[in-house]
Amino acid sequence: MKKAIVMAVAAGLFAAMGVQANEAAAPAAKADPAKAQQIVNTICVGCHGADGNSPLAANPKLSGQHAGYITKQLQNFKSGERANPIMMGMAAGLSPEDMKNLGAYFNGQKPNGGEVKDKALAEKGEKLYRGGNLSHNIPACVGCHGQNANGIPAQYPRLAGQHADYIEAQLRTFRTGERANDPGKMMQGVAAKLSDADIKALAEYISGLK
Repeated sequence: MKKAIVMAVAAGLFAAMGVQANEAAAPAAKADPAKAQQIVNTICVGCHGADGNSPLAANPKLSGQHAGYITKQLQNFKSGERANPIMMGMAAGLSPEDMKNLGAYFNGQKPNGGEVKDKALAEKGEKLYRGGNLSHNIPACVGCHGQNANGIPAQYPRLAGQHADYIEAQLRTFRTGERANDPGKMMQGVAAKLSDADIKALAEYISGLK
């Protein structure tokens, strides 16, 4: 009798372990960009455009951005880790699935090419982007964001062709600590060493990349 009970308990444990193993092995739900369309058309379009190529310099271009990066930013806005009154309100009603779908949607959109307005300033920015500044202990941006500023999914965002005004604004908020959702405070550390002139030059150069 005792042997039968032990065997029954063991069988139950193995069954439970099997269920857990199956659950752990089950792949995460795949993002569906089509499901993001309604959210884009009702919430995102006003500031970022239907295809993520924001016409407003103060709002970032999202087209072609890494899906995981967009999802993380939305999560950070919702949690308050990244403080922005407008985006915190926009993200408040989004589910985790919505955020993944939006990331996939904008990642699949074709980004508009950038355009340099001040060639001399962009040349200064290129030197800093590609070579850093050893005398000020400023690392080259290329190490994390790539030769053409296409970034490395999902931690390092695509910057190529981004509005110069937006890049400048973000570097300033990293420098002051107003924006602090960067892993390991990496961008805060770099931005703290950048002068206003450095920031303007970098923003001008990056905005012209494609």
